Amino acid sequence: MKKGPSSIATAVLQFAVTGTVVVLLLGFAAVEVLRHTGTTEAINDAKQVTRIAGRGIVAPNITAGLERGDPKAIAAMDRVIHSRVLEGDVVRVKLWAPDGTILYSDEHRLIGYKGVLGADDLEALREGTTDAEVSDLSRPENRFERPHKKLLEVYMGVKTPQGRPLLFESYLRFSSISASGQRLWKRFLPALVVALILLELAQIPLAYSLARRVRRGQQEREALLRRAIDASSLERRRIAGDLHDGVVQNLAGVSYGLSAAAEQLPAGSPTRSAVEEGATEARRTVRELRTLLVDIYPPALHRSGLHAALADLAKGLGDEGIEVRLSVPPDLGLPGDIEALMFRTAQEALRNVRQHADAHSVEVSVAVELGRAVLEVSDDGRGFDMRTVEQQSEGHFGLRMMGDLVRDAGGRFDLVSAPGEGTSVRMEVALP
Repeated sequence: MKKGPSSIATAVLQFAVTGTVVVLLLGFAAVEVLRHTGTTEAINDAKQVTRIAGRGIVAPNITAGLERGDPKAIAAMDRVIHSRVLEGDVVRVKLWAPDGTILYSDEHRLIGYKGVLGADDLEALREGTTDAEVSDLSRPENRFERPHKKLLEVYMGVKTPQGRPLLFESYLRFSSISASGQRLWKRFLPALVVALILLELAQIPLAYSLARRVRRGQQEREALLRRAIDASSLERRRIAGDLHDGVVQNLAGVSYGLSAAAEQLPAGSPTRSAVEEGATEARRTVRELRTLLVDIYPPALHRSGLHAALADLAKGLGDEGIEVRLSVPPDLGLPGDIEALMFRTAQEALRNVRQHADAHSVEVSVAVELGRAVLEVSDDGRGFDMRTVEQQSEGHFGLRMMGDLVRDAGGRFDLVSAPGEGTSVRMEVALP
């Protein structure tokens, strides 16, 4: 358990790094939203300025002479436009008739030019609405604005004092729109950055507390698992000792006594045959009980290690005609609790091979791979359908229990099988 603080620190560090990446992404997205919002608000401001100029300044000064192209009327409008409209970011104004003729522009070379009004232009002219878009400087009527590179074109419908609808356009430097938008979103940026940083900092203690709780729960589960394994081992040892010192010794004595009694009886008599059969049955029962004792409490596992204990299991299958190939590194040195867990898993897997697999051969291998102890038991038996294994109350219940035990120990348990393709049991446990 010494790895607890390190694992907690690693988990918190991973959370902090992930949280920082998320905060940066959120910050980037928020900046983009603010930038878009700032630009939108700047365009709305430009529309408002155009509405004020169009309806409050230009429309009241439109005369019949201006519509006819009278130089005096044009000069009068020039004075109004240059003194009250062409200031700041507005670089050009145009006044269009419904038929597409430019009635007035501060650039006099455009007066009288006849173009084609688009659908949006005609709608604004009829409805008196205001709209804006980046100006297409490639169009002929915009040829004198090309030196400005990029302009925002705001157009709206106005009415002359006589009630005739016209289209008023103003052209603003787009750089000023962008700058205005930047000023707007930059006002909110510091507060946004501080809020995101505080959010990240506030979550780190929570992540640390959560990691400690998770680690504490894991330690408690591991402790419960160790106590359960220890209690099971002690109980198995006690039962094995009671059987060995009691029932097995008594049966062994009975077999010796029956053999001795049989020798005192006449050869070929029915009584002697019955006594000899009883002695033989007693010796067979003793052998079976001793095999059971090895299953309950394998002395080889504690005395000689995992290889010897697995060899004892393999011998039992070999006696039943099943070929067993055992592969264990000669210099294998595993902690006792891991050896016990691997032995129990192999024992359960081989028990299933004996009882259910109808196999001809089975391979048992133990290895250490990338800091993990790995056990694999594979047979060439009849296999089973994995989709129904969870619904079975018998047969593979022990393997499912072993899988839960391995996973509770922090390991990985895989059971793979298919009808006619045998069964493979694999478990992995991290080495300390």
